[in-house]
This record gives sequence, structure tokens and C-alpha cells, in this order.
Amino acid sequence: MGSVSQIIGEVKKVIVGKDRTLLWVLTTILARGHILLEDIPGVGKTTMALAFSKALGLSYSRVQFTPDVLPSDITGYSVYQKETGTMVYQPGAVLTNVFLADELNRATSRTQSALLEAMEEGQVTVDGQTHLLPQPFLVIATQNPTGASGTQLLPDSQMDRFTIRLSIGYPAPGDERELVLGRQQGNPLELVRQVVSRQELIALQNQADSVYIKPEVVDYMVALVSATRTDPMILRGASPRATLSMASMAKAVAMLKGRDFVTPDDVQTVLVDTISHRLLLAPEAEARGISAGRLLQEILRKTPAPKLR
Repeated sequence: MGSVSQIIGEVKKVIVGKDRTLLWVLTTILARGHILLEDIPGVGKTTMALAFSKALGLSYSRVQFTPDVLPSDITGYSVYQKETGTMVYQPGAVLTNVFLADELNRATSRTQSALLEAMEEGQVTVDGQTHLLPQPFLVIATQNPTGASGTQLLPDSQMDRFTIRLSIGYPAPGDERELVLGRQQGNPLELVRQVVSRQELIALQNQADSVYIKPEVVDYMVALVSATRTDPMILRGASPRATLSMASMAKAVAMLKGRDFVTPDDVQTVLVDTISHRLLLAPEAEARGISAGRLLQEILRKTPAPKLR
């Protein structure tokens, strides 16, 4: 698909050597999902989010989360207008197409929770009044690894709202060299151009929505998620929201592969990255160094995939 390759090409002007991560981010956008980038500072998380915003022609706002950021900074607030004798809504930072929640896990739990309604329902409620968010809408949140100075765990309810969790990681030496040389010509972000309109992006999302999932493939997804709820190494398995996220991601993957139907292979492709961050592992698994990804790979191995006719 020409437009998809063009979008990735624009973002690659600023993010070098991370093609898989870029493709996952775009896939999640097409699936109308939200993205959690968990990594150490300085590897390009925010830069990547800004580059996607520019390439997709979307409005964006960024909040650097600190303990003194208030929920009203995110959702907005009402101000009394003396002339009319009424309360007037002042939009918060989240009323945009792309909301960049930088270092989200430095904020208080109350402020983190202010994002929940926006992420789930595409709206915010302030003083009893509901305000719809612009469409398309997505949250790209960055998070420092747990244990870094000033951080705390995101609440489980918020983790479950993120469709996918990704890590950029350090660049290879050759890519880092290219990164430094590229900066000598100025800020590469200034070279990123818009390649699709907002309407074209919504059309791509609608196309992904229309991808068909056969009942036997739905049964396969349900079986995979159900296995996370019975595995003795997992204290809490994936939620029904996780199943819906996996279905949306599988549809987007199928569309990017040029198909209008989902295969078991599409489901297997998205399982680990869309489910692992939602699982709560048993102490035994953590003591033995068994990761959520490893457990999901084992579930994949044990769960028979349907053969489509």
C-alpha cells in the first residue's frame, strides 16, 4: 500500500534502524489503538510520536508528566464568565488528535486516571458536561522503566487501555552514526512532510475495521486468551478488552498484507505484543525469570490453530 510505505518512509527520516517498531506503531494507529512506549530516556520515543503526527497531518499536544500535573490540565476545566453568568469550558491538552503523554508514570495515579475515559470512550466529562474528542484520536504514552527515579507503576486499569507496549531500544552503532551525521544538516523533524490527510487516515482505519474474521479464528483468539486465565504461572489473565484489541490488531495486520480476512498467522503475529503487558505473573514465574512473552509463546505452541478452507 503506497500511502502506508510513504508514512513509514517519512518517520524513518528521524528514526533510523527501527523499522519493526515503526510498523507496529502504524498498525496500532490503523487499529484505532493506543500505544505505550516503555524505554530508557533519550532513545527517540517522543521524537517518533511527533514524526508520526506530522506525517499523518494530525494535530497534537504534549504533556510532560510530573507529580504536579493536575487532572484538569489533561481534561480541561470550567471558568465562570461574568458577562454571561455561565461556566465556560476551557479545553484541556487531551482535546487533540494525537496526545503525547511523556513519562506518564511520573504523574500521580489521579492524573493518570484522567486519561481513562478519553482512551476508552473518546470523550471527557467536566462538571457533568461531556466533550467529544477530535477524530481520529490516539494516545502515545512514554514510560520510563519501573524503578527509575521518580516513577511508579501505572494502574492495571490504565495498562489494559493500551493496545500495545513497545520498546525502541538502543540503536545499532551504524544507525547511531547515521543519526549523528543527519543532525549536522539540521533537525530531521523539519524534513518530515504530511503524506496523508486526516480523511484518508480515517478511510484506512475504516478499511481495517471491515476486515472479516471467521468464527473459527474468533474461537482461536478466545482459546488463546482463555489459556492466560488458567495458566498456573499467571495470577491474572487477559481481559475481554484484550481480546478485542487483539482482534483489531489482527485486522490491521491482515489489511497491511493485502487481505480482507484474518488468518491464524495474523493472530499469532500480534499476540505477544498486545497481551503481555496486561498479564500479572505469579511470584514463581518472576522468581524463575519467566517472562510474559515466554508464557504466551508456550500458550501458542499448545493451542491448536484452525485450518481455514
